[in-house]
Formats: sequence, structure tokens, C-alpha cells
Amino acid sequence: MTQLEIELQLLKKEVINMWSLVQSQMVKAKTSMLEFDKDLSREILLKERRVNGAELKIDRDCENIFALLTPVAVDLRFVLAVLKINSNLERIGDIAEGIAKYILSAESSFKRDLLEASCVMKMFDQSISILDDTLSAFENEDTILARQVFQKDEFLDDINRRANELIEAYLKDHPEDLDQALYIHSIIRKLERVGDQSKNISEEIIFYLEAKVLKHKHSH
Repeated sequence: MTQLEIELQLLKKEVINMWSLVQSQMVKAKTSMLEFDKDLSREILLKERRVNGAELKIDRDCENIFALLTPVAVDLRFVLAVLKINSNLERIGDIAEGIAKYILSAESSFKRDLLEASCVMKMFDQSISILDDTLSAFENEDTILARQVFQKDEFLDDINRRANELIEAYLKDHPEDLDQALYIHSIIRKLERVGDQSKNISEEIIFYLEAKVLKHKHSH
């Protein structure tokens, strides 16, 4: 194996580890919300430092590969894609941290009826599932799976679009839950952004494997 191949393999491992870390942050956020477990939310805030540390290390490693090993063609695209994926993963880590902060600020556990009515837990499940898919697509170089993420993201967009009316309808019968409803509304907004970041990741996977830039197609 060449030095470049060794470095690229190590880089891929690092990115997969970062992915797993961010994914576990999202799973903890979901559990913390469902069970109103503030200790779990505090754990998310503590782990956020690890996410940021991982992001910086991956960035540095990409820069070193550019500087010392001058990758070309698919290898170059891979390193460019990793730089962007890394940044998207870090943002998903930030989203999990933001959700944890909302849970820590909330006064009492979220009403089951409100969780049900707002579809927020369905959004959590879909967000985590999309992260699973992007990771599998990256690990297995699977552009078909990467493309399925766009469709799954539409589900998140749809709930996000309906969030106002779903929450308003609930509040008509339960005006006393206004504070909780506002937290849930903010969390829905954040979960919708997980879909956007995951879509960006999928575009990068397709770009590096097929040399296609999808962004340009969207803009016409």
C-alpha cells in the first residue's frame, strides 16, 4: 500500500468514528427528551467537546494529505468530500447540543400527548435513520443509498411545514402547555436542519464517487 492509501484509510476510519459520535449524541437527545433525563442532556454538552476535537483533527489530517501527498482524481475528490462532510457532521453535533439545552431549560417532562400531536418523536426517528443511511452510504460507497436520503428528508420538511398548525391545534385544548409547545417547536426546527445537513453529506458522497456536483443541477 502507498503512503497515500494508508492515510486515506485512516482518514475514513476517523470520519466513521466522528459519525458514530454524532449519531450517539442524536440518540441521547431523543432519549433525554422522551424520558426527560437531564443527566443525559448534560452528557451531550460534555461530549460536544469531543465532537469539536474530532472535527479539528480531521481538518488537519485533510490539510496534511493535500500538502504532503497531493492526491488526484477520486482520491482528491474523497479528501474534498471529507472536509465538507466533517463540517456537516460537526453542525449535526451542534444541533444535538442545542436540543439538549432546550431540555435542560424545560421545567417539567414533556406531555406524551404533545409529543404525539407534534410528531416530534417521528422526526427524531427519521433524523437518526437518515444519519444511519448516510453513514452506510459512505462506508460502502453506495450512491443509491445516498440518493434515498433526499426522499427521507422530504418527510422532515413536511412535518416542519405542518408544525405550526399541529401545535396550534394542540394548544387550543391545552393552553397551559404553551411553554412546552414552544420548546418542541424549536426542537422541530433543529431536527429539520439535521435533514439539510444529511442532504449535503449525501451530495458529497455522490460527488466523490461519481464526480457529479449536484448543487449545480438544483440551481437551474
